[in-house]
Amino acid sequence: MPRDFAEAAGCRSDLVIGREDSFGAAREQLTRGGSVLLHGPAGIGKSTVLRTLAAEYARTARTVLRCSATESESHLPFLALADLLGPVLDEVSPVLPDAQRTALESALTGRGESTLQRDGLALRLAVLSALRALAVAGPALVVADDLQWLDPASAELLGFAARRLGDTPVRLLCAVRTEGPETQDAEYDRHLRASPPDTRAVRLGPLTRAQVSALLDERGYAGLHRATVRDIHRTSGGNPLFALELGRALAESPAAPRPGEPLPVPTSLRALVLSRLEMLSDEARRTLLVASAGARPTPALLHAAGRDDAEAETAQAAALGLLAPDPEGPTVRFAHPLISAALYAEAPAPERRAAHAALSTAASDPIERARHLALATTGTDPRVAARLAEAAALARDRGAPSVAASLGLLAARHTPADGAPGPDERRLTAAEDAITAGEPDLARDIAREVLTRATAPGERVRTWMVVIEAAGQAIGEVDAVFPQALADAGDDPRLLALVHYQLAWRSLVVQGDFAQGREDAAHAARLAARGGDRRTELLALAFQAQSETLMGHPDAAATIRRALEEPQDPRVACHHNGAGSSRFRWLVINDRLAEARTAVTALLREVRRRGMAESEVHYLRFLSETELHSGHCGRALELARESLTLARDAGIGEGAGVMQAALAEAAGGGPDRALELAREAVRRTEEDGDAVYLSRAMAALGHAQLVAGDAAAAAGTLRRVRELEAGAGITDPARGRWQGDLAEALVRTGEPAEAMDVIEVTRSHALRLGRGSVLAVLDRSEALVRAARGEHRAAVARLTSARERLAGLGFGLEEARAVFALAELHAERPGRAPEPASYDEAARLFRRCRALPWLRRVEAAVAARAAGPAPVPSAEPDGLAGLASMERQVAALVMEGATNREIAARLFVSVKTVEATLTRVYRKLGIRSRVDIVRLAAGRRPD
Repeated sequence: MPRDFAEAAGCRSDLVIGREDSFGAAREQLTRGGSVLLHGPAGIGKSTVLRTLAAEYARTARTVLRCSATESESHLPFLALADLLGPVLDEVSPVLPDAQRTALESALTGRGESTLQRDGLALRLAVLSALRALAVAGPALVVADDLQWLDPASAELLGFAARRLGDTPVRLLCAVRTEGPETQDAEYDRHLRASPPDTRAVRLGPLTRAQVSALLDERGYAGLHRATVRDIHRTSGGNPLFALELGRALAESPAAPRPGEPLPVPTSLRALVLSRLEMLSDEARRTLLVASAGARPTPALLHAAGRDDAEAETAQAAALGLLAPDPEGPTVRFAHPLISAALYAEAPAPERRAAHAALSTAASDPIERARHLALATTGTDPRVAARLAEAAALARDRGAPSVAASLGLLAARHTPADGAPGPDERRLTAAEDAITAGEPDLARDIAREVLTRATAPGERVRTWMVVIEAAGQAIGEVDAVFPQALADAGDDPRLLALVHYQLAWRSLVVQGDFAQGREDAAHAARLAARGGDRRTELLALAFQAQSETLMGHPDAAATIRRALEEPQDPRVACHHNGAGSSRFRWLVINDRLAEARTAVTALLREVRRRGMAESEVHYLRFLSETELHSGHCGRALELARESLTLARDAGIGEGAGVMQAALAEAAGGGPDRALELAREAVRRTEEDGDAVYLSRAMAALGHAQLVAGDAAAAAGTLRRVRELEAGAGITDPARGRWQGDLAEALVRTGEPAEAMDVIEVTRSHALRLGRGSVLAVLDRSEALVRAARGEHRAAVARLTSARERLAGLGFGLEEARAVFALAELHAERPGRAPEPASYDEAARLFRRCRALPWLRRVEAAVAARAAGPAPVPSAEPDGLAGLASMERQVAALVMEGATNREIAARLFVSVKTVEATLTRVYRKLGIRSRVDIVRLAAGRRPD
């Protein structure tokens, strides 16, 4: 490895970013006493993972032996062995036979002439005996990095001992460089043969874009545009060391690359490939330069660009390992993106422009031709600027807004100052494309630049709108913009409409005031209609419709119809804040799930076609929500994860994405992961000051807590949701659908009166609005209240009715929960044997939904019943008669001698809930301990 790479690797953080799976697999292997061989290409992070694992395992190992070989020292015999055993030579020498001790001391100190040929057996046995001797006092760990540079003598001795250690508590943790999938097998198989038989090979692959972004942030290269991070990820191929070097080069560069220009490639990275480039002929190098400048070069494109001997020249490059075959077709593919970037960065500017000039006529795609023309041209040129603007419009229509933004900035760069349209107008169009593409940081920077020059009111207001849009859910952070935008708008209704539309969002997101948001949106719609701005009018009407839907306002359906009237703006129609989205939300709230699925699927297809990244994130989440309501939990989980991955990658809509992922995990994944995500959702919305999603995030947390068995925590969280929504004026219970969970949690914690209050208040709103699914869930919750009061027959009737109505509406998961509640009710009925068939039906429905957490609860309940019913006292002690259902159940289990943990498992609640319930039991009965409960059961008063 070049020295500058070794130094960069040496200063890397021990944080293992993006290596959770690999790290976990290696840790598991070491924990159970096995050995690990890490492998992957240079810079992929093997040393970081190895160092972190070694530090962790060193806490339990009595001895840790280390060596790290280098290429320059690989010819020195026994050097790695000296690194490993030199520090413990005095400890192991006394226990070695004389011949072994002499051979080992000679090899390690260099005072004799020991060789493998002369002292082979003695040396081999000495290394094996030394490791066994060290393990007598406790576990030993051998840590060896860069096995590919191990001197042959040390490698042979270490391999001999490793193959014969058997059950000796000596574990090997090693790392070796393997270049790629086509060569890695031969590379690491040789080292596996020299490892203990139980060694696990763990390959480290490239990082994702989100992981590269996290790594750059952690190393202090934060604040990079997402487009720049995307370029770093592409150029580095996901290699963490390469990504860090590119980030460092950007940080040290006096100016960021202009649109269309490559990243600056530091000398340390160029050195990896330029030595091989020197073996190319001048003509072959020029051919590769043209290939590096092209978007998807082929032999035919190279020929059209004037490279007549392209086949022979690319074959020469392939023989040197610079090019690799492309399994998808005849494309000229570089073996690593870094090779292309280094080649382009090394070329003189005139040669680059010549390559682009050739491609500007050779490329078949008009967008590519325009890009190459721009990069081949210096200075302003109205003809080139017009070509670029046309290409940007074409990219926009093709659904590539990120490309459109890049081309728009190139167009602005080549537009003369007195051009029409002017350069700043083209920059603003590029900024709007950047927002559509999910690159708000780029849009924000463009807007700030334009504001330093803009004087015309229309241009300034348009720029302020970009600043506000770029803020996303954190709109409260740009509060100072609104007075300036209103002042610039003057009395122009078109401009005022733009500002009041954004004020509507501010009222909703920052203040959580749906009524004020609705009023602002209606005002914006009127202003836009007066000014002839149909696009803004449609957006404002859609906002008004969505606010009315969530408020339970009677005009919601009429406003949606107005927003759907012709003429329509195609981009607004499919936008996640457009009328199509508002209609989808109305359909879901009105229990029309099949229509909602059809609507959102069509919207998702359209925004993908148009490359509308933020809308795609939201529509994936909406579709996940629809599938979850329908009881398709596995599909909902897949969609939620996809939405969250895209949101994290683009840095947009993360709070809402995490919230939906938490709900999907609680239904189809795992409660622990659901709790983790729900807590993250609450934290994010609080940090953003997002009043809209805070209550929904907390509702997701309360639901996850209930599924995890912590009814007390769920009740506390959902009480807070109730307060938030009451303060925001939200009366439609179908918005968050948390009321049934709150009532259930209250019943489980012994608060049936409060649960009934929640049910009655919610039912009044649901009846007024005709929310059938909500009413059915409330009946399921009321059945639990009635069961707690001993009204078994009424509870069964409520549950049976709720189950049938939920099935008819297509709410599969809620139907299954009703059947499960019915099964538990039958199982707990005093004096009667449980009915296994009811549990079978619940299991069948949960299995159909792929609702794994709920299925596990059914299986646990069945197992608990199979263990035998708890003994039922012939008569309940008088002192327990005043207790609520949950309190009586806990007290009865205490009488059986069950611990708090056992009670929690039997009742599907948390240990904290059991403890809180016992506290209430003690208070109500006037006793102080579990012993007193037992005394009451025996008919004796406590002392």
